Amino acid sequence: MQTPPALKIFLCGDVMTGRGIDQILPHSCDPRLFEPWIRDARKYVTLAETANGPIKRPVDFKYIWGDALQLLDDWHPDLRVINLETSITTSRDHWPGKNVHYRMHPGNTGALSAAKIDCCVLANNHVLDWGYKGLKETLTTLHRAGIQTTGAGASVSSASAPAIFDFGARGRVLVFAWGTPSSGVTSDWAATSGRPGVNWIADFSDQYFRAVTRCVNAHRRDGDCVIASIHWGGNWGYTIPADQMTFARRLIDEGGIHIVHGHSSHHPKAFEIYRDQPIFYGCGDLLNDYEGIAGHEEFRSHLTMMFMVEVDTTSKKVVRLGMKPMRIRNFQLQHASSSEAAWLLDVVYDVTKGVTHVRSAEETGRDPERGGDRGQHIPGS
Repeated sequence: MQTPPALKIFLCGDVMTGRGIDQILPHSCDPRLFEPWIRDARKYVTLAETANGPIKRPVDFKYIWGDALQLLDDWHPDLRVINLETSITTSRDHWPGKNVHYRMHPGNTGALSAAKIDCCVLANNHVLDWGYKGLKETLTTLHRAGIQTTGAGASVSSASAPAIFDFGARGRVLVFAWGTPSSGVTSDWAATSGRPGVNWIADFSDQYFRAVTRCVNAHRRDGDCVIASIHWGGNWGYTIPADQMTFARRLIDEGGIHIVHGHSSHHPKAFEIYRDQPIFYGCGDLLNDYEGIAGHEEFRSHLTMMFMVEVDTTSKKVVRLGMKPMRIRNFQLQHASSSEAAWLLDVVYDVTKGVTHVRSAEETGRDPERGGDRGQHIPGS
């Protein structure tokens, strides 16, 4: 019998379609913000245009994906997974005490459909930016568009449930998601039996490892490919904390996870292939509205990365990993230049083989677990 072809899974980090990006799409939210530095989302458009030239508005839903659409068509992925770090809502109930609130108008959901996104991971520190009403509208809007979600829900049972994709003879893919305090997901966002919220773990201890594996084992079947998508770590810095690395490898060694999909940092970090399974410690932002914002230039957060993982249908081991360096310009994904691509590939190069750009908190003057310069706030963090 012929072996079924490998499963091809597109993965990326944070897709942040709120604020400035929402303002250039056909249906924008009220631009009023509650940030200490910028009070109008249109200011982010102005910053981008000052840096890189005018953006003709409104743009169509395909615009923000730019060159990525043809690349995805060439790759022909079976499954497209993103971390959607934006609430989809017109709610005015911004979460008190937060400096940044991301939202996209529900009428702009076509921007996700334009890239044929199958799964939105929601276990992150922006999904509840506009309160429980905003979370409910986000879930309803995505499900109405035929996009599955995982990592947030009306209760802990729905927040912890995986997105499930059945590929017949090639098996199923289960996507689970968790948010952590190190990425800014606080305990009051944790879903409970009687409260909506995020599928949350407090740390990477044995207690929470067992909780994660219980959750996975309650849903998995023999032959499933399982993805653990985790929002962890600070916004800036290349250091990979030892507890993250230990937890990720343990998920593969003992938890039966096949792909660890880590995100939170605004720039790509190193990855590794561990026992023939990929661990992405920080996929970086794929799309954001940071153009023209001063600070952290050394991390080149306008450079982004798209990942394509091909998984053997029998062993569930990775047989091929494709990476495509991109850049954001005028709120649109474009092919990175050869020099930009070389720099970015050096950054994400397999951590087990050495990473040129890894620096400690002492060397950068930053705390990688909290993000940003110590004592400073950078717009968009």
